[in-house]
Amino acid sequence: MRELICICCPLGCHIKVDDSDMADLKVSGNSCPRGAKYAKDEVTCPKRVVTSICPVEGGEIQMVSCKTKDSVEKRLIFDVLREIRGKRLLAPVHEGDVIVPDVMGTGVDVVATKTVLRRNDG
Repeated sequence: MRELICICCPLGCHIKVDDSDMADLKVSGNSCPRGAKYAKDEVTCPKRVVTSICPVEGGEIQMVSCKTKDSVEKRLIFDVLREIRGKRLLAPVHEGDVIVPDVMGTGVDVVATKTVLRRNDG
């Protein structure tokens, strides 16, 4: 039996998952279907959105925040961070720009979460 707190919405339902039969998981305590899906996914293949920063050359600021556009398997988090760490961007960078397409072959892009304009040297 696993006990989780659902993070799909502000309710934070206390969910129990009977994982004695992985082929037929039994979920209780959820207030909506999203909670049941979250609990099953968390027990079978947990996923997370990964957030980080990338350096920006020639920008008004030196770094831009970024994140995966969707969640990726939890076991890949450090590999995803390594791929992001290797990136150097040139200003301007716009919110939503793809920084790493299809990171780690997951089908998920890493995107900028803010705009960094070019530095005005004049």
